Amino acid sequence: MVEQNLEQNPFLAPSTLPYGLPPFADIRDEHYRPAFERGIEEHLAEISNITRRGDAPSFENTMIPLEKSGQTLERVATVFFNKSSADISDFTNELEEEMAPLLAAHSDAIRLDSALYWRIKTLHDQLDQLDLDAESRYLVERYYTEFTLAGAALDDDQKAALREYNQTLSTLTTRFEKNLLADTNDLAVVIDDVAELDGLGAGEISAAAEAARERGLDGKYLVTLVLPTGHPYLDSLTNRDVRKRIMDASRSRGGRGGENDNRELVLEITRLRAERARLLGFENHAAYVTADETAKTPAAVASMLGRLAPIAARNARAEQADLQAQIGDEFALQSWDWAYYTEKVRQAKYDVDTAAMRPYFEAERVMRDGVFFAATRVYGVTFTERADLVAYHPDARVFEVKNDDGSPVGLYVLDLYTRDSKRGGAWMNSLVSQNSLLDHPVVVTNNLNVPKPASGMPTLLSYDEVNTFFHEFGHALHGLFARVTYPKFAGTNVYRDFVEFPSQVNEMWMLWPEILANYAVHFETGEPMPQAFVDKIRASSAFNEGFKTSEYLAAALLDQAWHRITADDTVADVAEFEAEALAAVGLDNPAVPTRYSSTYFAHTFSGGYDAGYYSYIWSEVLDADTVDWFTENGGLTRANGDRFRSLLLGVGGSKDPLEAYREFRGRDAVIEPLLKRRGLAG
Repeated sequence: MVEQNLEQNPFLAPSTLPYGLPPFADIRDEHYRPAFERGIEEHLAEISNITRRGDAPSFENTMIPLEKSGQTLERVATVFFNKSSADISDFTNELEEEMAPLLAAHSDAIRLDSALYWRIKTLHDQLDQLDLDAESRYLVERYYTEFTLAGAALDDDQKAALREYNQTLSTLTTRFEKNLLADTNDLAVVIDDVAELDGLGAGEISAAAEAARERGLDGKYLVTLVLPTGHPYLDSLTNRDVRKRIMDASRSRGGRGGENDNRELVLEITRLRAERARLLGFENHAAYVTADETAKTPAAVASMLGRLAPIAARNARAEQADLQAQIGDEFALQSWDWAYYTEKVRQAKYDVDTAAMRPYFEAERVMRDGVFFAATRVYGVTFTERADLVAYHPDARVFEVKNDDGSPVGLYVLDLYTRDSKRGGAWMNSLVSQNSLLDHPVVVTNNLNVPKPASGMPTLLSYDEVNTFFHEFGHALHGLFARVTYPKFAGTNVYRDFVEFPSQVNEMWMLWPEILANYAVHFETGEPMPQAFVDKIRASSAFNEGFKTSEYLAAALLDQAWHRITADDTVADVAEFEAEALAAVGLDNPAVPTRYSSTYFAHTFSGGYDAGYYSYIWSEVLDADTVDWFTENGGLTRANGDRFRSLLLGVGGSKDPLEAYREFRGRDAVIEPLLKRRGLAG
């Protein structure tokens, strides 16, 4: 019976659908566990075939079969972990908790294999004698570096301890994310009277009513929480008590006791990471992580963030004074007031009303005539919806992407709407990663969390949601355009503190005149967005940047503080540690809370950005410098797009990213454009 089920398991052979799209219509919950088990078994056998060879290591008998190994496991893992983020269920939670330590152990079985490491090290030692092209040489270098940092050179007792750390941490980080989703859903704010939602538009109220209806709360309204501390509705809601309820709910996630409390997990995760770092020869986890990033050291990160934090805090205090002046003596400004009164001051100073822009941002038009249109203009690619192809959820749509000559690029899957079964935030995943060694095409996904209005109502995006759409699509383009030989370098497989760079660059097209004019039209009248709106947005571009930079830097520096703990340090209280860490860098202003507090800081405690949340602003140095390059060289032109695509997006992870940037820009990036953009110059 088991063998018959395995024969019918859709993960055990490559998909025959266009571009290798996983056969979602055929995949059932019962297929995952057997496919994981078979995939692990096959992968270990393939590694054993490499290490049991009697001949001397060569690129052909070591690196090529290593890169070809693990295909069944790759197929099931990419689909499952997409599902466990975008369509979560009791089944995915249970299987993920079960598989997390098993997959950690499997990764260790390969990366700590002494025989395999010997073969890789032998090739690395002989690199200058091997006749390898640049990408193949870089492949050996990357494997050697990663295996060494992973602990492949440790002795057997040290490896046993390391395996224990890795398996335990995989379980704890999985539990952190599960707790956060459950608590986020539990803390959604129920509103009884629509009058309490005064200030929201009809579409937002419809979305709140629909969210309540889906929970069986007919006649009520539900404000679901987003991943960061703030909420898009806080800038519009006139009811101060409702704003406070939303902020309090957001900030209490994971830290209010009960089964979803994450405080002990935070302490245990950071302790184990510190102990593991010491075992691997590093002072702390931050040193371990940055050793294989472009930053190289925590000191380099601290130098940059420390340069920005005092200026950002000063600017935020000046902004706070403006907001308090708007309020007067009625009450002292609190965190739940900031966004609301920011919009009032923005209107008073610049006559900008971002809420008035929402009717010009209808989601379908933003997608087709904005996001897609920009990619067509810059890179020559076109998008055709494939209703014949089934995605992993009814809300997810599939688009075929082609070059202007009709040659295939890949498939793009968009999953726009929020739901209780989707984790918060916005992200990009790869379902199939291009590489010529295995002749793989490419399939990428974007997930956003836009509230879904009732049937027949338009989906109107906020200014920030449009910006997020362009940002995440930048990741998608990176995944779609990379053309590499080896699976290891596919798509967005680059240094973590470089990966945000392409997505941040793509944000520039949101307000580019030719792009904006094509998509920003009123959903009812068809009238274009008034140029005055755009002019005012540009004039106020540095407005509120003190707040934005401060709340981001607070999270980045908090992440660093947790991961600069040594194995000898003792931390007993999460809230106390967080308060002291923020006070130490001057970012403890109660009116400007950190973008993520520790107990809901998914990026660092479950999302792979541990000791790496600094990456966003680190990458933004390159981004701001690149936007200047586009502006200086004629802006939105195919020549510029083709250069950016070929020299940066197209290389994936197949060369050092800073080397690729220098080839594109003609020099290293400079920080001045970033300082100007964020109002930090001078």
